[in-house]
Amino acid sequence: MTSVSPAERTRVLEVKAESRTYPIIFGDGLLGDPANFSPYLPGDKVLVVTNETVGPLYLSKLRESLTATGKNIFTIELPDGEQYKSMEWLNAILDKCMEHKLDRKSSLVALGGGVVGDITGFAAACFVRGVPFIQVPTTLLAVVDSSVGGKTAVNHPKGKNMIGAFYQPRAVVVDTAVLSTLDDRQLAAGIAEIVKYGLIRDEPFFRWCEENMDAMVARDPATLLYAMERSCINKAEVVEADEKEGGVRATLNLGHTFGHAIEASMGYGQWLHGEAVAAGMVMACEMSVRLGWLDESVTKRTEKLLARASLPIRPPPSMAIEEFMTYMSVDKKVESGVLKLILLKGLGDAVVTADFSKEILYDTIMYYQDLFREKPEEYDNYLIQNLEAVCKSGDQTGTTRCTYDKRSKQDCLSGWSITRVTKSANLISSHCFGLGWAGRAMGMIKSPSKIGNGYWVKLG
Repeated sequence: MTSVSPAERTRVLEVKAESRTYPIIFGDGLLGDPANFSPYLPGDKVLVVTNETVGPLYLSKLRESLTATGKNIFTIELPDGEQYKSMEWLNAILDKCMEHKLDRKSSLVALGGGVVGDITGFAAACFVRGVPFIQVPTTLLAVVDSSVGGKTAVNHPKGKNMIGAFYQPRAVVVDTAVLSTLDDRQLAAGIAEIVKYGLIRDEPFFRWCEENMDAMVARDPATLLYAMERSCINKAEVVEADEKEGGVRATLNLGHTFGHAIEASMGYGQWLHGEAVAAGMVMACEMSVRLGWLDESVTKRTEKLLARASLPIRPPPSMAIEEFMTYMSVDKKVESGVLKLILLKGLGDAVVTADFSKEILYDTIMYYQDLFREKPEEYDNYLIQNLEAVCKSGDQTGTTRCTYDKRSKQDCLSGWSITRVTKSANLISSHCFGLGWAGRAMGMIKSPSKIGNGYWVKLG
């Protein structure tokens, strides 16, 4: 990947995949400039795919820019969530293509996060055997991972991203201004993928993340821009070497086999992709330590770093080993019935390997099960202390009320969506402030936001 001399308000990186070379354009306010899109839209019709969360915020501005290029613009808004990255909603996009008589010179534009980008890219790959498309990512995770590299897919109920194609975009347009409306949970999910690059191939970047995590969480613009660019450079270099994941590209999936199992088992949308990957990366580190490949200090540093971003560092204690193995057995990295995992030989040195015993894998999964059964305080004690402090302090208006009852802890362990809460979020009395899967506390609140250190509660 090479840098291109940037215009005054933009920075451009180039992805040189075997099938196509294309730019990643970074800048503030890019959605409002037709020049960022017109070179990559060959025909006279464009279908913009977005979702019901992003559409009200940015669709009007994008549509205005695309209209200024002289194209006929059509739109479709999908529901928001991983559970809608499905064949049903893929068909809805293709139905729109048919309805508006798009042809091989028509283009699709993905305006949204990873779900919108993945499903739009796959629709573009399928419709009349391939039409151009542009990625316009609106989440940090999509910027640093899913929008770059041409992986497109939808989920199957039995496995994540099992139906898809390698299909590169014509361009990736990153308007950094849109990240200002990203909620803290989505920001954290993207940070997980940023940390991944340091773990698998870029040890200096891992150290940089340790030094700059607080600035990333605080959304410092220069820090986030550097993190995005460094991540995209890493991603592009791997894609250039191995576009279709025949070898080194698989290392980009560190933690993903464990993480995809968590996502599928808990129900798509309950855990964000980056959240599941964060827990999965810690599990991969733990397994690497057990194999004698990795110093335990790397696992501890990884846990500490991810926790600073309010990310989970353990899998859900309600998820049994049988569930892990069921979903991992249909992972895309299974070849001839043999499961391959991405593990670490050292910090910055990832390998794709089947060189491990099933016993080591089982022991790794069971470690977390045993930790919860034998030392539940290792999962939740610190979280409980913080929640109790909030309960005692009241909120800024003096109206907060909450209770904590350890006896109801087991009622809190499965199947609930998660969100955040602040001291001023007007907590209502709850029977269930207890341990939540992923080691996060759960409760019942009226509105989502964030507790002092970023711990999670249940939205009742």
